[in-house]
Amino acid sequence: MADYDRRPGGDRRGYNNSKKRRYQDRPDDDEYDRRGSRRRFDAPPPHVRIRKQLLSIAENPMRPWHEEVASIANLFTDTWEEDHMLRGNFVDLVLQLAVEQPLKTPFLAAVVLVANTNRAEVVNMLLAKLVANIEARIGQGEWRDVKLYLKLLACLQSCLEGDGVFPVLEELFSRAVDLQTASSEDTIGTELVKIILLTLPYVMAAAPGQWSQKAADLMEKTEIIALEPHALQILIEPYHPENSEESSTPSSSVIKLLQTQLQSEANNGWALPCLPRPWEFPPGETEQVSKLANAAKHALPPITIPQTVVAGPRPLFPEVYFSVYGNQEVESVPSINTAAACLIRDALLDTINIMDYNRNVTARHLIEVDCFFAPRTFAARATPFDRLRDIEPPKSTWKPEDVAVDAVFSQLFQLPNPEHKLVYYHAALTEACKLAPAAIAPSLGRAIRYLYRNVHHLDMELDSRFLDWFSHHLSNFGFTWKWTEWVDDVFLPDLHPRKAFIRGAIDKEIRLSFAQRIKNTLPEAYQELVEPEMEKEMPDFKFLDDKTPFAAEGREIAALLRKKAADEEIQPVIERIHALALDNNLDPLVTSTDVFVTAVLHIGSKSLSHVLAAIERTKDRLTDAGAASDAARAQIITAVMTYWGGHPGVAISIVEKLLNYSILAPSAVINWALVRHAGETKGQALARAHIYELVFHTVIKVTTRIRQVAQKPALTPEDEAAHEAEVRSMRELFSAMEDALVAWATGAKDEMLEDGTADAEREAFIRRWGERWLRVFRRRAAIEEAFLLEAGKEREKRVATAAAAEGDGNGAEVDVELEDIA
Repeated sequence: MADYDRRPGGDRRGYNNSKKRRYQDRPDDDEYDRRGSRRRFDAPPPHVRIRKQLLSIAENPMRPWHEEVASIANLFTDTWEEDHMLRGNFVDLVLQLAVEQPLKTPFLAAVVLVANTNRAEVVNMLLAKLVANIEARIGQGEWRDVKLYLKLLACLQSCLEGDGVFPVLEELFSRAVDLQTASSEDTIGTELVKIILLTLPYVMAAAPGQWSQKAADLMEKTEIIALEPHALQILIEPYHPENSEESSTPSSSVIKLLQTQLQSEANNGWALPCLPRPWEFPPGETEQVSKLANAAKHALPPITIPQTVVAGPRPLFPEVYFSVYGNQEVESVPSINTAAACLIRDALLDTINIMDYNRNVTARHLIEVDCFFAPRTFAARATPFDRLRDIEPPKSTWKPEDVAVDAVFSQLFQLPNPEHKLVYYHAALTEACKLAPAAIAPSLGRAIRYLYRNVHHLDMELDSRFLDWFSHHLSNFGFTWKWTEWVDDVFLPDLHPRKAFIRGAIDKEIRLSFAQRIKNTLPEAYQELVEPEMEKEMPDFKFLDDKTPFAAEGREIAALLRKKAADEEIQPVIERIHALALDNNLDPLVTSTDVFVTAVLHIGSKSLSHVLAAIERTKDRLTDAGAASDAARAQIITAVMTYWGGHPGVAISIVEKLLNYSILAPSAVINWALVRHAGETKGQALARAHIYELVFHTVIKVTTRIRQVAQKPALTPEDEAAHEAEVRSMRELFSAMEDALVAWATGAKDEMLEDGTADAEREAFIRRWGERWLRVFRRRAAIEEAFLLEAGKEREKRVATAAAAEGDGNGAEVDVELEDIA
């Protein structure tokens, strides 16, 4: 410290001393400025400033929209001649933001409209690129981008000549009619009608009072498709069909809701109070209002829509409007009777799914959703739910946090599959909760309670997703939850869906932490749900107890495996087990398999890498055991699930590895879970979350493999034969699941008929679980069949195109040769 003491009385040697001499040698203060030269500051060029302002447009709630819009537009037009990079960059950035941050589209359009009053050519530049982008996206089947570009075009309707965007919407509807006429199960036509309905409100907001008749005529046409129930909607219902009337919010088709909502808006003069209108300036800005009214009009270049449109890379399914805030005492989210419900939800969903590469920005946009819609659309941020009762009409009671959380859950619970991995939606909610805990946490709490109350109505797959998200979310916030609210449900039967959810949540929490920590977060009534086996990091090796049959042989095999003995040394022990089993009237192969697999698991119990190494070394013997008989295959799974019974997550991982090594076949796992184990537990296994997880992951593993092969551009004859064999195996798998689950769902299972002690309530629960399982895997089977059908058509199309191209090439060569001869 003393060497670097710069205090006045400190050491003045070295650097400090020399610095003092330098100052003493300089001229007097009057002739020398000790402050030194100031750093030169160069203002960034206009295109950089405009880019920065456009990227952050509308994000500051304290700055009026019209001021921000006018500032950007004027800076752009004033520097039009100065910066050669400005024009192209501006147009490209507007188009990029329109498809990357769709909440800002009306504000981008407002900047263009104001710029049009000074530089009309900017609109021509924008329209030329916009039309080219729309045509390209239509050709690729990128329908979300088409919708977002049309949304921007709709917001520019006031500066377009003629009918503006309406001819494009009419042409899209014509394609939708053709597609729906060809097939009632078509989803592209439904998507086109949804795009039309989501574009119309922005046209009417941009040019109020001018296009009411055009809009009415178009909606009269779309009603034919929009109000017709789609054949595939039954597959994506979030609630069990037989009990959907009991749920708090019956699900509705999004396209049907849009049609009825917009008809209601048309009857009210297209008020659309939620949509922002940043191109409207206050009465005091008379000059700007006059300029906008008298601005130049522009012809929209023709947009060519091919006669045959494609589905694109994203699978298209009908959409169902799902909300976790239904039938509340106070309306904290828009009612499904208002257009705001679908318009706000649509903008938020696009933002969530487009911004998947940056969950932090997604969370920020969710929290700031009120910045991007009309003033007074929402209540003040972080308003407690209890205070909403005190808000008097016509003020809004819509909580922006509820609207944002509702949008994320609608994607998390989207059937058949969400657009992105489930963990992305988990992360978006977590980040939002971290950014604004006081606002988001209460909204999440009410969503959790709603889902828990309706868990017995939810589709089984959504029940599993809720379980995964709930446990994952708690792990990010210290595993704290008001478990006392559900304490009465701890004493329900294990087959009750709420009791099954609680048990599954505790298991998932333990997987993400450890048993003792989770146990300390639970009230006394829950303690018994944390079984002693869960608190052990490594399971007990049952053959250490001499009372266990074949204990000596089990210990001997474990010792041989530990020292990596050759298979020839293990075989005599196996033969000894066979002999003892025969003496005791036991199946020798099943007995030896149990002893051997348990010993392998014990050797690899330290970590997953240890067990993988042990399986790799004994792969041949395990494969032979699995190929010997159905009973031996089942025993391999039983040994794994029994040894790791206290940690089912580990057991599931090991079974998946055995599938990867082809030691087990998927059919063996399904048979064990739905026939053998479910039968032994008299249906109780159907209520265990980890059994569903095991079966679901096995099915996904099979279907993923088949999809990967089916999506190849071309298959060799050998690949084609192998693919057909795998498809047959998949169909047999689904057929076996159908048979097993139908028996449980109808009460025809032998174990249910033989159980004389089973009461009516228990039987009803088991049937209900069977129905829920059956619905999930029937949906999976239908989706895979549809995928294979479409993949086959695409492959045939590619083959035909290639053959035609090859034929054209041969024809050209013949023509050349004939010309040469001539």
